Amino acid sequence: MEQHSDSLKVMVIDDSKTIRRTAETLLKKVGCDVITAIDGFDALAKIADSHPNIIFVDIMMPRLDGYQTCALIKNNSAFKSTPVIMLSSKDGLFDKAKGRIVGSDQYLTKPFSKEELLGAIKAHVPGFVPVEQATT
Repeated sequence: MEQHSDSLKVMVIDDSKTIRRTAETLLKKVGCDVITAIDGFDALAKIADSHPNIIFVDIMMPRLDGYQTCALIKNNSAFKSTPVIMLSSKDGLFDKAKGRIVGSDQYLTKPFSKEELLGAIKAHVPGFVPVEQATT
């Protein structure tokens, strides 16, 4: 399998192994390099090391929730412009508003579809072309 050095680095932060695996499988199929983390603390160390192009973060997590994680990412000058997409099983207006306040770029409700996941990446990462749709 060919690994492109310029492949898109996507981080998925979720305490659910199922969600991490699902997102990782979908994203790897379209040529993304996927980094996963089980919570905000785990993610922050990995973000500093891997410099992902886009980050998907679950809201409800132990220790450091998605809002706190997003705020910490957005308050760091090195990662301020990195798109952060909130993931939640709640579809409330309050949750979406709170996500915006901490700097999230978009809000996806779980369970998300492959189209929603790729749509979010296309919306926030200019020039992203999924491998299966790329012209050869």
